[in-house]
Amino acid sequence: MAVFAFALVGGVLLGPERRAIIVPMSYGVGEDRLVEIACPRARGPITVDGDLGKPAWQSVERSPRFVDMVSGEPALFETRVACQWDDERFYVAYWAEEPQVKATLTKRDSFIWNDNDVELFVAGDDCYYELEINAFGTVYEAFFVWQDALRRGSRFDRPELDLYSRDVDLLGGFQDASRWGKHPRGRRFGFLDFDLAGLETAVRVDGRINDPTTTDRGWTVEIAIPWTGLALLARPDGRSLPPSDGDVWRMDFSRFNQYKEAPPAQDPGGWAWSPHGAWDSHIPEVFPHVRFSTQPVGGPAGAAAR
Repeated sequence: MAVFAFALVGGVLLGPERRAIIVPMSYGVGEDRLVEIACPRARGPITVDGDLGKPAWQSVERSPRFVDMVSGEPALFETRVACQWDDERFYVAYWAEEPQVKATLTKRDSFIWNDNDVELFVAGDDCYYELEINAFGTVYEAFFVWQDALRRGSRFDRPELDLYSRDVDLLGGFQDASRWGKHPRGRRFGFLDFDLAGLETAVRVDGRINDPTTTDRGWTVEIAIPWTGLALLARPDGRSLPPSDGDVWRMDFSRFNQYKEAPPAQDPGGWAWSPHGAWDSHIPEVFPHVRFSTQPVGGPAGAAAR
């Protein structure tokens, strides 16, 4: 478990300078609702082309159907995910049912959550990485560092995380009305021009995108993340790259939609492998535990959740 540079005492956050800030006692679901995922080892390198019908994905156990991010109830359309890894890369696949596949954004690092998208978060100690992809295959990436951890001389004091020269947003600040004052740790800096070196993604649509005259089956997404690209996130807390057998990382797998299930359902439009208990995908404490196994794909430790 990461040890953060603050203490929560009686609803008061005591930061590095021991300044008192009134905060909620908890945020998101409790430990009893978290899931653990076993991620098996790939049987060989995988070509990233968006085709999830190829043998590399046929024997990988998929997640349960995604649930409403807030309530944990089954989501309107089926979404499932699977993962595997080798010494070079971490692989993720999404199957997203969508009767009317739509997308509008084509410029890299557009705010993809304004389209229907799938999302992947990878948590580190005091930081996390976010990746979003729409049905056009347009990518948005960001790297977040908790405000109390980004100090001169700290491990995050690096050119690619320079507050004065990079494209930086503040998540959880006053302008972020949906999150302000909710997470006990407070704000985090989001580096919106961060690009993970070596990232590969691909999308395939089973239907006709942006054509309301047809009924589509949906779309698939395939992702490969080089372990070397995660060094900034993983090295500070001493985790090995690639992971060792039994290593546990925190990751989140989700999907956001502009459409919602009709009332009386209270569909927020955000679905995930496991519930967050809040309309917020940026809660690392509720991310599933991903346990890496050297058992090969199709072996006894398939990528199942409990």
